[in-house]
Amino acid sequence: MLNRKRSALSLALAVALTPSLALAQSTTTDPGTTPPAGTAATDLDTIQVTGIRRGIENAIAIKQDATSVVEVISAEDIGKLPDVSIAESLARLPGLAAQRVAGRAQVISVRGLSPDFATTLLNGREVVSTGDNRSVEFDQYPSELVNGVTVYKTPDAALVGQGLSGTIDMQTVRPLAFGERVIALSGRYSKNSLGKAANVDAFGNRFSASYIDQFAEDTWGIALGFAHSDNPIQENQVGLYEPWTTEHTDNGDRPGVAPGTLFSDGIKALRRTGNAKRDGYMATVQFRPSNVWTSTLDMFHTKAEQIDTANQFEVNLSNYNGNYTPGLFISNPQVNGNGTFTGGTASGVYPLVRGMYNKREDKIDAFGWNNELTFDSFKLTADVNYSKATRDELNLENNLQLTPMPQLDTIGLTIRPDGFSQIRPGLDYSNPEALYLTNTIYGSGYGKVPQVEDRLKAARLQGTFNMPESLSWFQDVDVGVNYADRRKEKSQAEGNILLGAQGDANVGSDLQYAPVNLGFAGIGYIPAWNVPAAVNRYMTFNPVTNLDYLIPKSWVVQEKTTTAWVRANINTDIGNVGVRGNIGVQMISTDQSSQSNYFDRSRPAGQEVLPIDEGKKYTDWLPSLNLAFMFPHQQTLRFAVAKQVARPRVDQMRAGLEFGVSDLGIPGASGGNPLLDPWRANAVDLSYEKYFGEKAYVAAALFYKDLKTYVYTTTVDDHDFTDLVASWITRPGALPPQTIGTFTAPQNGEGGALRGLELTASFPLEMLADPLLGFGVQASATFNDSDIKIMDPESASSVGTDPISLPGLSKRVYNFTAYYERNGFEARVSQRRRSDFIGEIGNFNGNRTLRYVVGENVTDAQVSYTFADDSALHGLTLLLQGSNLTNEPYRTYAGTKDRPLEYIEWGRTYMLGVNYKF
Repeated sequence: MLNRKRSALSLALAVALTPSLALAQSTTTDPGTTPPAGTAATDLDTIQVTGIRRGIENAIAIKQDATSVVEVISAEDIGKLPDVSIAESLARLPGLAAQRVAGRAQVISVRGLSPDFATTLLNGREVVSTGDNRSVEFDQYPSELVNGVTVYKTPDAALVGQGLSGTIDMQTVRPLAFGERVIALSGRYSKNSLGKAANVDAFGNRFSASYIDQFAEDTWGIALGFAHSDNPIQENQVGLYEPWTTEHTDNGDRPGVAPGTLFSDGIKALRRTGNAKRDGYMATVQFRPSNVWTSTLDMFHTKAEQIDTANQFEVNLSNYNGNYTPGLFISNPQVNGNGTFTGGTASGVYPLVRGMYNKREDKIDAFGWNNELTFDSFKLTADVNYSKATRDELNLENNLQLTPMPQLDTIGLTIRPDGFSQIRPGLDYSNPEALYLTNTIYGSGYGKVPQVEDRLKAARLQGTFNMPESLSWFQDVDVGVNYADRRKEKSQAEGNILLGAQGDANVGSDLQYAPVNLGFAGIGYIPAWNVPAAVNRYMTFNPVTNLDYLIPKSWVVQEKTTTAWVRANINTDIGNVGVRGNIGVQMISTDQSSQSNYFDRSRPAGQEVLPIDEGKKYTDWLPSLNLAFMFPHQQTLRFAVAKQVARPRVDQMRAGLEFGVSDLGIPGASGGNPLLDPWRANAVDLSYEKYFGEKAYVAAALFYKDLKTYVYTTTVDDHDFTDLVASWITRPGALPPQTIGTFTAPQNGEGGALRGLELTASFPLEMLADPLLGFGVQASATFNDSDIKIMDPESASSVGTDPISLPGLSKRVYNFTAYYERNGFEARVSQRRRSDFIGEIGNFNGNRTLRYVVGENVTDAQVSYTFADDSALHGLTLLLQGSNLTNEPYRTYAGTKDRPLEYIEWGRTYMLGVNYKF
């Protein structure tokens, strides 16, 4: 709704709701600070707006006043998008793209680089993560508790924890920025279009409550927030084994298939069901007894639990059926012009019905205390913070086959690159009484218990001092230091799940769920059951960490970083052109180390496990310059140049490794590398922006990054194993160990160039014609390119052995939103599109692996009505939301798209909701 009124409210809210962004002299401020006086524009002739338009105009105002190249989400914008987490909102910003995991946007790529190159802050402070790496899983942050987000695409010297591709700063509310008490409630009821399956229905819910108030003549402020979500997990999937290869057809090991045919050794179809629950809490207390002192205490807690089971039908096509006869034979094989197997009839196979259970519990706690003292000529800020994340996971599998053994089957196959591949069994797999827990071709089961703990302690001290009038170009200078101590630990106990004393067992009827329908893959119904209950009743599971291949999977990585900086803030005029910005240098001193163990097979029993502790220290100096030239007619030209770094992946820095010495005395190992240097780059940015008041803008931005180094997993043949061979016991007949050998691990290598163009426009259509009042559009297009090619031997089965492009790099990313808002009625359709890219997933071993991902086109929509101020229902909003309206599939492939690996559908989600604010 548009209210024609002269007011500074729109811009004031933009300032108040993003307290870590100073709007005049500098881009960043200390966490929890209040923007200094004079940061608001002096021209207060604005239009007060509400809803969608308010969020857009707030974001435009912040972007226009920033000295860096930034993208902004305002509080209203988050609340109005059909988003469960902040990740979906971020994915709509120019130059950003999301990768979906379990149907939800989870990790964010900035400017074509993988999430490894970006860092995430909460209220200006670096936060921990529950994954193996340092990149944040954004679906753990409820959008209802995040009051604003600023994405810094160019750094400055005072931005602590900056990333190489960008820095994402999520901000919670500051209660003293509000002039009155605010209480807000919201609720959503959702349905997934895939419907009910097994023991999980299609319905979900989501609700939140927020309370903001001020006391004691606005010297005390408090903000409390709670957000809950409970959403079903419904997934249909067909997957094929990797790799697609000619190796076995060339050797004649796949009877019936011609030599030279690319062939996959297995196929599965599954229905995954479960629930994803999340509870988030936010609390902020502010104390400002005078204009001199402001103290802010923050707390953020989120707890997420995801439990799901994949009930799947699986066929091994590698001529392995338990050594029964007859063996595999492929009749009527179909092969396309690219030499890829596309279908046929497979006989002599022994399918399985499997239950793959996963339970994951994540917790994140973040605390921060900020104190700011403001005097006439200087300001002091002190900040201490602590954050901790934990992940506890349980993976269990049950394997069932038809008995009595063998029950060999003949199966029809049709491989589809753009849809669900078809599997047509000859036998009936729908009867749970015919399927038994038994020692199948894949054993009776396997389980894992991964655990992660990530802790970060930091303290920061900064001073801002006014510059003398003789230095008219500079308004003030910031000097500061930050110390951070981070420790990430992972363990992964594993073990076989063995049949109990009773032997082969049929899963009891009291443990059976409703059967799941795999008709989308041509199979029909298969049983579904309570996997952990079946393990408890019929099986034994005793996971351990002390087996030779498990020992390197437990590790600790520690980082101690001292960051110091000086930044001079520019505020001057050259003729009729205003110039703002900053110039400075940041020093980062890093002390990194890792502790783990390795297994030495040469030593006596009980003495094979030996410790390993390695690390290094290094220092980086990072100069930076940001300039914003404000030309007449609201035109801004931005120029930035900086030296940037991104610390290596945490899991790549692990000390854990597998080690051995050949009988010829040549040592060899594979594992992590605690001696890694960071990624380093020189960056240049140029941006032109044209604003139309606070209503609209168009922008074009060019960026160029010259990565001086990159981290590759590769094999070196000159690694020094002096420390490890010292304890090696040479067996009789073998040569004594040498000190130099081969080591396969992440290594620093040459980088390359990354470049891109970002085009953005946001404007209400009433600027074109009065009858279009209320309509508006937002659009962006990003074009990325890089000459960097990497090798990833750990992912060779999916991406091959040849050099591949940068993970996370989509050459084209588009975002488009059309909206209408008038007289309380709002409607919006949003679409985000990205081209093919190489994505990151976790494989069965719990390790990171890369896959080619087909580009996506995800469409969401929302309609709502807000009752007018003079209505008895004032403050009430009714809404209808839809996510993934086209049921966009998630597709991965190996090398070319006619060799599919996964085809997944998560369905559409519809939500009915209500908001109430008073």
